Amino acid sequence: MDFVELEAIEGLRWSWNSWPASKAEASALVIPLSIMCTPLMQFTDLPLLNYDPLLCSQCGAVLNPYARVDYSSRIWICPFCYQKNTFPRSYVGISETNLPAELFPTYSTVEYQIDSRGFGPAFVFVVDICSANEELRTLKNELLLVVSQLPENAMVGLITFDSMVHVHDLGFSDCSRVVVFHGERELSSDKIREFLGIHHTKQHQQLGKTPAIQKQGFLLPVSDCEFNITTAIEEIHSSTHVMPGHRPQRSTGAAISAAVGLLEGHLANTGSRVMVFTSGPATLGPGIIVNSNLSNAIRTHRDLIGGHAPYYGKSCSFYKKLSQRLSDASIVLDLFACSLDQVGAAEMRVPIESSGGFMMLGESFESDQFRKCLRHIFNRDEDGNLNICFDATIEIVTTKDVKICGALGPCVSLQNKNISVSGNEIGESGTNMWKLCTIAHKTCIAFFFQVGNEQEVHSGSAFFIQFITRYRHGNMGIRKRVTTAARRWVAKHSPEIAAGFDQEAAASVMAKLAIHRAESCYARDVIRWLDKKLIRFASKFGDYVQEDPSSFRLSSNFSLYPQFMYYLRRSQFIDVFNSSPDETAFYRLVLSREGVVASLIMIQPTLFQYSFDGPPVPVLLDVRSISPDVILLFDSYFYVVIHYGSKIAQWRKLGYDKDPNHENLRKLLEAPETDAEQLVAERVPVPKLIKCDQHSSQARFLLAKLNPSVTHNSTFTDGADVVFTDDLSLQVFIDSLQALAVQG
Repeated sequence: MDFVELEAIEGLRWSWNSWPASKAEASALVIPLSIMCTPLMQFTDLPLLNYDPLLCSQCGAVLNPYARVDYSSRIWICPFCYQKNTFPRSYVGISETNLPAELFPTYSTVEYQIDSRGFGPAFVFVVDICSANEELRTLKNELLLVVSQLPENAMVGLITFDSMVHVHDLGFSDCSRVVVFHGERELSSDKIREFLGIHHTKQHQQLGKTPAIQKQGFLLPVSDCEFNITTAIEEIHSSTHVMPGHRPQRSTGAAISAAVGLLEGHLANTGSRVMVFTSGPATLGPGIIVNSNLSNAIRTHRDLIGGHAPYYGKSCSFYKKLSQRLSDASIVLDLFACSLDQVGAAEMRVPIESSGGFMMLGESFESDQFRKCLRHIFNRDEDGNLNICFDATIEIVTTKDVKICGALGPCVSLQNKNISVSGNEIGESGTNMWKLCTIAHKTCIAFFFQVGNEQEVHSGSAFFIQFITRYRHGNMGIRKRVTTAARRWVAKHSPEIAAGFDQEAAASVMAKLAIHRAESCYARDVIRWLDKKLIRFASKFGDYVQEDPSSFRLSSNFSLYPQFMYYLRRSQFIDVFNSSPDETAFYRLVLSREGVVASLIMIQPTLFQYSFDGPPVPVLLDVRSISPDVILLFDSYFYVVIHYGSKIAQWRKLGYDKDPNHENLRKLLEAPETDAEQLVAERVPVPKLIKCDQHSSQARFLLAKLNPSVTHNSTFTDGADVVFTDDLSLQVFIDSLQALAVQG
């Protein structure tokens, strides 16, 4: 069974599908023992059970198909810790011919419906009123549409901001009433609640407790305030007073802090979102990125590296503190930035990423990109519930020889230490349990493991890992999804280790590790680290005669890995030369939560060729694939490019495709457009669609990503397109790798 088929059953992709039985042998694999886990992957036949899961009395693992069952004495033995557990009365009819769903061999994943319904989710809209009138008009229309489609039990709040923060009282209908905070002040959560008149008791904060909703006007169910919130949104006007030579005064950080304080006082742990809509940089108060004077430029990567961004450190530390508050209260932070300037997404990245929030960087609220992204969040499932899951925890139970190192993705460590937690820490670590403020069907987290010190592991024997995901469903009821997976320990130098290597999952894991390192290291250090790992990897798994690079070979399930690493080192995740700090934050945030297939498109984009010779075919991501008489469709996940060869562009300009005698040309021009539209329609955040002709300025979006096998330094260009770069070509990179790998 191949790795993609296995993922469709388990929701897991393992970098290594067979694990060596010793710690030393495991660390010699170079690429860590890791699992790319998509906890809520959509399966075709997932059983939904209306009763509580049965837990092992010793290790807390849930009953699963790998448990040994003695039907006569009604006992089950936990495969993780070998503890004997008795079945409760509700399992009285259990027998070999009458199995409960969780013991079915084909159900490695089951879902339990524990509690059917809770309070509705809460949405606080935080709107920047320094936006231009036309932009605000479009944004208001979209927000009105969202409110009209929310379930009646959903709670809503509205905050607007410029140099001041205005919290709207939606329960006061005689006239519009707001509480105003000064945008320069950093207020504590208690102070915000005191000013808003919200009294909050400590026990509501406890995990799992649903607070009694205190009636007041800042956060109300849609059914109680639809008229008032609609009126309040319609009455939002642009704050146009800006001094000449200055930027508008925006107190983005203070507005976000007020929204979080409001939610902490009400709906801790039932699931809520703070949705920020802004059109420019924060210029005032906590979270500031540049002051209002236009003579001061917004920080670049060069400023961050050289220490010339005066507000960066303080603003990052403000948002880091905020991210802990978001996690404690299960609040998600979303950012919709529609601006030609940077807005401060780089500073905000930590709370957005750790809370699982959505980030969109666009140019205008009038764009389709913005509309699609906002509407996507409020999609409904077939039962009419919002397609959003809140307040999740993921717990991992392992066989005693497997230790948990940590996780990378939109999660926060709950610091829940037990004997399965390793001292070797990676990412969110020191725990076997993580918190996710929200979780979607595609949310993917990379978990890292190591082999324990015990030498009692027998090769050929099985080990088990169980993922227990507890979350609040779109109908606000509590559910638990349990996935149990088994793999084998294998002896040293066993061919099974190589056969079980998933190079796509490994590339995806290394990309996540690389962007994690890039947060605290310079790009060149990250590239050096990737190169060292790759040389060690090639040296261990290649077949070669020592000191003879021409003899070097990698078997087929290792051969693509060096190529993935080549494109990763050149990608916008590591090489930030052409990106702003906000764009880099956005790219890294998206990569950190996507699964293997999407990550690979980001690392090594796909390229399809359309010609008169037949259906579209995949071609090499190489400058030599450009030709005057073909159309190329390029997909890098963040943008999709349709590139017309010079001849085809000329025929199109002459209108040949309108001539009935040139039906073939019309069909050829239509095919990539149809395919591109499909790619753009299915993906969120929505990629940018670029159409360009060969040799045009827009063609740079394609050329920058292609392997520069022909450059301005090449002797024979053979009429091919040329890339002006001093970057290594893939062939030179592979030759260098082989030379270094075969050294004694």
